[in-house]
Amino acid sequence: NLCLKAYRLIEKDFDIPHLSIHLHKVIPIGGGLGGGSADGSFMLKALNQYFELSIAKEKLKAYAGKIGSDCPFFIENRPLLAEGTGDQLSPVEVDLKDRYLVVVVPEIHVSTAMAYKNVIPRQPTRPLASIIEAEPPEAWNSLLKNDFEASVFSQFPEIAELKNELYQRGAIYASMSGSGASVYGLFKKKPEDLPQFSGTVWQGWL
Repeated sequence: NLCLKAYRLIEKDFDIPHLSIHLHKVIPIGGGLGGGSADGSFMLKALNQYFELSIAKEKLKAYAGKIGSDCPFFIENRPLLAEGTGDQLSPVEVDLKDRYLVVVVPEIHVSTAMAYKNVIPRQPTRPLASIIEAEPPEAWNSLLKNDFEASVFSQFPEIAELKNELYQRGAIYASMSGSGASVYGLFKKKPEDLPQFSGTVWQGWL
């Protein structure tokens, strides 16, 4: 468990006591939502705060990087552009005010190892930061692509169907989240109905 790994890292460098940890999982495993990575990173932040260790943000990121390549992202917990193996982070401004977010989490487990094995990364025609900061979400459909979708959709066509259904219900942008299986959609208004599927829906105004 990444929370335990986080504790072990801090325990090596600081005199902290043994702990009883209860992790209440809400974000599903294998959803491509970074739930486990966020758990590990926030455990580092919690230990730092609770025991008043005064660990600087950059040092916390270094600890997080030892847990997982995408863990440092969650230390700042704000929009960031991740490059390299996820260790090169830079701020990015994104305005999603007055947009309605729907996240659909089907009862499908996409193996992260399988997704990374089969993905074919493609260089975007424009820098991602330029697209996100200069273009409204309505224009993202033709500009922002998740390279994991091609291989994952070929193995799990029902995930592709969920994405298409979000567009049919009025989404201005929809995409698979990370390596899947979750799919999210941005709307100008709350959709009247949502796809029928076995799984979970999270939704709300941003």
